[in-house]
Amino acid sequence: MKLAFTREEEAFRDEVREFFATALTDELRQAGRLMTSVYSDKDVALAWQKILLEKGWLVPSWPQEHGGTGWSLTQRYIFACERARARPPALSPMGLSMLGPALLGHGTQAQKDHYLPRILSGEDFWCQGYSEPQAGSDLAALQCHAVRDGEYYVLNGTKIWTTHAHYANRMFCLVRTGRFERPQQGVSFLLVNMEDPGVRCEPIRFVSGCATQCTVYFDNVRVPVTEIVGKENEGWTVTKYLLEFERGGGAAAPGLLEAIGNARDLLAALPEADRAAPARRLNDLEVQVHSLELTELRTLAETERTGSPGPASSMLKIQGSELSQAISEVAVELVSLYGMPFQPDAYRLGSNVAPIGPQEAVTAVPFYLNNRAASIYAGSNEIQRNIISKAVLGL
Repeated sequence: MKLAFTREEEAFRDEVREFFATALTDELRQAGRLMTSVYSDKDVALAWQKILLEKGWLVPSWPQEHGGTGWSLTQRYIFACERARARPPALSPMGLSMLGPALLGHGTQAQKDHYLPRILSGEDFWCQGYSEPQAGSDLAALQCHAVRDGEYYVLNGTKIWTTHAHYANRMFCLVRTGRFERPQQGVSFLLVNMEDPGVRCEPIRFVSGCATQCTVYFDNVRVPVTEIVGKENEGWTVTKYLLEFERGGGAAAPGLLEAIGNARDLLAALPEADRAAPARRLNDLEVQVHSLELTELRTLAETERTGSPGPASSMLKIQGSELSQAISEVAVELVSLYGMPFQPDAYRLGSNVAPIGPQEAVTAVPFYLNNRAASIYAGSNEIQRNIISKAVLGL
């Protein structure tokens, strides 16, 4: 990729920038500013998803025959940069960025024909059933099991830390269907209807006041065998493919640069004598983000060439999550005492409750608290380092 855009690419950037300027309603802009995690509320996410779908810009990385844009690598990068600059509310990644690519790579034609349009329209709102009470980062230790009974699997067990499960009508779920010497064997990838008998969901409320994660219980839930993605006992292959798209292969750097810019706005409000130390920290973080940006560009080029980001996704997941945590930590220090009041009503969309202190201080601490999980979800950073040591270094 060239570091200078062509005249056509500059024109495309102007088009994208104009779209964000006109397509985002005041309410959607406010929702983006008030986000305290990487997820928006369901109704907000679907409202923004509908606008992008109508424009044809919802899933730039998908094949054109399934709704993709056909954009070049450079165009996709420009779009990511302008999206970060505009700060729209986040889309739910479960269907669009994870299950969708998994179905494109491993699903049957019937599964693609049925589910891909419903993912795009938002008719199916997905959650991810991976972690369990005794199987988090060590995902191969999962015990939630499904037993074949004719044309159904009978599913029993528990999933935990399941984001937006209380909003979802569908779950893609890892279950144990066999016992082998290697724990990664005997795992299957099932698509579960959350409205079926035997499925029970309980939200988990965090110290930040948010309740985005849930515990989900399965009690003799009957799942048709047609809802397995890939072959029985070979779900680990599908999972690795999906996690590559969850962990990396995108463009986190533009959003991180925007977060640094927001932190600099907080810095400017401090007395001049107090600015030197946090300014140095932000300068150092900005250099690291630019380094991440170049690595993301190389990975995007590899994804465009091969269709998968490969093990580099683990490296990007580590760097992106740890830089995000470091930036949010500086933001908390900059808002200082204004970050102490617990005021969730002040960052609730549509609320008329006035914040204590500057508006930016209202979301700084809740986002910091939620962001501590960034180095754990999608596979902990310790697991990512193990993946790199094996796949890249051959250890």
